[in-house]
Amino acid sequence: MHLNFIKNTVLLFVLTLLSCRNQSSTQAQTPIRVGAQQTARYLPLLKNKNIGIVANQTTVIFKEDGYTHVVDSLLSLNIAVKKVFAPEHGFRGTADAGEYVKDGVDAGSGVPIVSLYGANKKPSAQALDGLELIIFDVQDVGARFYTFLSTLHYMMETCAKLGITVLVLDRPNPNGHYVDGPILDLNYSSFVGVHPVPIVHGMTVGEYAMMINGEGWLTDGIQCDLKVIPVENYTHQTAYALPIKPSPNLPNAKAINFYPSLCLFEGTNVSMGRGTALQFQIFGSPFLSHPDYDYEFTPKPNVGAKYPVHEAKICKGLNLKNHSDLSEIELNWVIDAYQNTKNKADFFNPFFTKLAGQKLLQEQIESGWTATQIRASWKLGLERYKRLRAPYLLYPL
Repeated sequence: MHLNFIKNTVLLFVLTLLSCRNQSSTQAQTPIRVGAQQTARYLPLLKNKNIGIVANQTTVIFKEDGYTHVVDSLLSLNIAVKKVFAPEHGFRGTADAGEYVKDGVDAGSGVPIVSLYGANKKPSAQALDGLELIIFDVQDVGARFYTFLSTLHYMMETCAKLGITVLVLDRPNPNGHYVDGPILDLNYSSFVGVHPVPIVHGMTVGEYAMMINGEGWLTDGIQCDLKVIPVENYTHQTAYALPIKPSPNLPNAKAINFYPSLCLFEGTNVSMGRGTALQFQIFGSPFLSHPDYDYEFTPKPNVGAKYPVHEAKICKGLNLKNHSDLSEIELNWVIDAYQNTKNKADFFNPFFTKLAGQKLLQEQIESGWTATQIRASWKLGLERYKRLRAPYLLYPL
């Protein structure tokens, strides 16, 4: 009887392995279809309505021979796209990080463009006057301080007040396979962090929009009339390389994977490669002199970095080209740079607190905490967050 049990167990294990292989093979052969590609599911919602769309260069419908911008596609189908709303980096995605984006007119379609990253980051009731539905279709990278989530929040808030539907055409999160970082303290909320979530939130834009609504995070707990077109054939463990740069300084999958870790350097005197061809794949500064920092680079103005940090100065640091992909925030890069900088008093600037979403992380680094100790201090907050996130997940973990 015991022998039969073992045989049956082994047989079940083999069958499970074969099943997993077949499933993996099927998944590998089944392409992801982003929300924008599923036109049959959302065109009925748009017909005979005045439409606005939050869009940039990633707002496309993929085809076998390339892609078409969603705005152009909708106009060709006689959908009344009346306004485009441009987030950080602009409608074409070429503006510097933090650079004001101006209103204008799209040369290709003639549709007016309203900036959501200029003097007003929250759309006004006047800007949405006459619109009946807003599409939100912008590729995110899964980090709290990537400002498209703040743009989503403020658009949902204005639409909720005006009774306008928001339709999210969902896209994969290239950093959706993990959750990590300190939870934002609402006392330090800003446009690079509006909600009490960790730095790496592990959600798609569609899931995140549902959480904004469900948790009552809009002013006075109001809720937006929200609809989401989910991604097909996607899980949070599905590897997804973005076919179009989501912003000028995230040129490839390596940079996108390192972004949640290296962006913390934006709040220090260390460059993370803006003004080079290796943005978010290197870091360094003129103030790092340890022998381990053996990579040199000199930032110069380029697309997406008109005035790079340490312009024309030799920076010493690390080239991370051979570093393996991350499934957690790499704290040692910031900790080691702080410990080896020439003048610790000049290392941090006030923006670090906004990026971290709290004051504690800087204090921990200054006090000599190790990455392991800091990570342990995040544990309870991350566990609570994962429970909070669970009801809004659209895709398997």
